[in-house]
Amino acid sequence: MLFAVIFTDKPGCGDIRAAQLPAHIAWLEAHQDIIPVGGSLRAKPGAVPKGGLWLAEAESKAQIEALLQTDPFFTAGLRQSYEILHWSKANDARKVLI
Repeated sequence: MLFAVIFTDKPGCGDIRAAQLPAHIAWLEAHQDIIPVGGSLRAKPGAVPKGGLWLAEAESKAQIEALLQTDPFFTAGLRQSYEILHWSKANDARKVLI
């Protein structure tokens, strides 16, 4: 199944994000089979991120939830909230790389 995962960071925690970024990137690389696309969300380019977005493929929502709880951003307390949504591609036959 495909999922979109939307994260909201705790306000004023840019220092946590900066400190954990290398570990978070390494964690994403280690889980690229489940999370092939991920990145930060910002109000404008260059601004401190307000959260993040993943496009993921997993067996279940529970698998995504269990995995995200091992993310260094999550374990360090950066995340204020998250939402895991089932995602359907508009054209399932179209394969793209971002």
